[in-house]
Amino acid sequence: MLHLYDTATRSVRELALREPGKVSIYLCGPTVYGPAHLGHGRATLSYDILRRYLEWSGLEVRLVSNITDIDDNIINRAKREDRPWQDITTKCEAMWFEAMEGINVKRPTDVPRATEYVDEMVEMIGELIAIDKAYITDDGVYMDVESVDDYGLLAFQTLDDMRAGGGDREVHGAAQKRHPADFVLWKFSKPDEPSWPSPWGDGRPGWHSECVVMSLGLLGEGFDLHCGGQDLRFPHHENERAQAVALGKTFAQHWMHNGFVVDAEGEKMSKSIGNVSNLLDLIEHYDQRAYRIVLLQAHYRSPVKLGQGNIDQAVASLAGLDAFAARAANVPSADPDQDLLDAFRAAMDDDLDTPKAMSIVFDTVRAANSAIDSGDASAGPLVAAVMEICAALGLELSAGGDDVPADVTAKAAALDVARASKDFATADALRAELQADGWTVETTKDGTTVRR
Repeated sequence: MLHLYDTATRSVRELALREPGKVSIYLCGPTVYGPAHLGHGRATLSYDILRRYLEWSGLEVRLVSNITDIDDNIINRAKREDRPWQDITTKCEAMWFEAMEGINVKRPTDVPRATEYVDEMVEMIGELIAIDKAYITDDGVYMDVESVDDYGLLAFQTLDDMRAGGGDREVHGAAQKRHPADFVLWKFSKPDEPSWPSPWGDGRPGWHSECVVMSLGLLGEGFDLHCGGQDLRFPHHENERAQAVALGKTFAQHWMHNGFVVDAEGEKMSKSIGNVSNLLDLIEHYDQRAYRIVLLQAHYRSPVKLGQGNIDQAVASLAGLDAFAARAANVPSADPDQDLLDAFRAAMDDDLDTPKAMSIVFDTVRAANSAIDSGDASAGPLVAAVMEICAALGLELSAGGDDVPADVTAKAAALDVARASKDFATADALRAELQADGWTVETTKDGTTVRR
């Protein structure tokens, strides 16, 4: 049974399911005002790995991940560029899903947009006002955090220790707030800003109200797991939870947060290596699987230092795995080694220990290669275990072959002829030409194979 670290209890505990065989997950999605950066990629890949493992385990997963398509950042960019705000959100959402497809992240089961749920948000805010958990000021409606008994649970702070704030979002109405940690639920609109009607005045919802409505509306009370980056733990997730608790609703039963992508000095970052500043750049310049390999070899709760070194190492690891897949293509099919699958399952059930899972993969590749070399019958189950585990992690291996042009195949055949005639100078020259053209060249007793 899967055990995950729960931020609320600060312990690794079993992911208890509301409904047997089914997992309900809410993942905070992007605010669509720019391209997806490497930190976004870490979050979505981490939970894609979780989702794929759960599905491989035989569970039915419903993953809801929202789009925040109204926000101060969107409005400010629209003003700077003198563009309709909807033009920004439409194009940036398309870029987001292009990036997600590029890194092989499965599309969520549901993708609600904040602007589709404004009426429900107005209704929820009205309920909070009616029970004196929220109040109206000159510039909006605010949550009274002192009315929530355990406010600060996810922040690991007492209420008195907290200060006003909301990530990189502007703090409104500070002079009229009852407590510095009170947060905005509804912002009255300024002239020429997008707005929706409400009983208190035209405006737009606050960031923290969106996910409460969408998660409860689609997944229902007491859903299994709420996910997101560590930076969302407070204030965003705490403020979501506070609204649900104030209304007497059962919210997420388990909270999961992934670590940051950091630079060499350990600072949180959204830009990284060389000419790569976002996910689309990464896909353009590197094998899209490289980032998944980097993250699989780090625990999801640990910071990841992303740089040229570990990207190059990931590319090299992928080359080795692809070479193994090509070599294993002729191994007779067999059922996977069950002991290896059990070891993989044990690693993943222990707080998603993907580094241990990957060590199982690499150790098994070495054992399978030895078995292939010696003609041992264990090769088939070992190969099948590697393929099964990689598939469960969303790590697609390429055996190559089908996309090799005829002239490249002919050059590889000429290399084998040169070797057979002991013309090693010609063989080396042909190998160098192939490698210079971007091909990986592997020569065994069975001949030379090439792959991109």
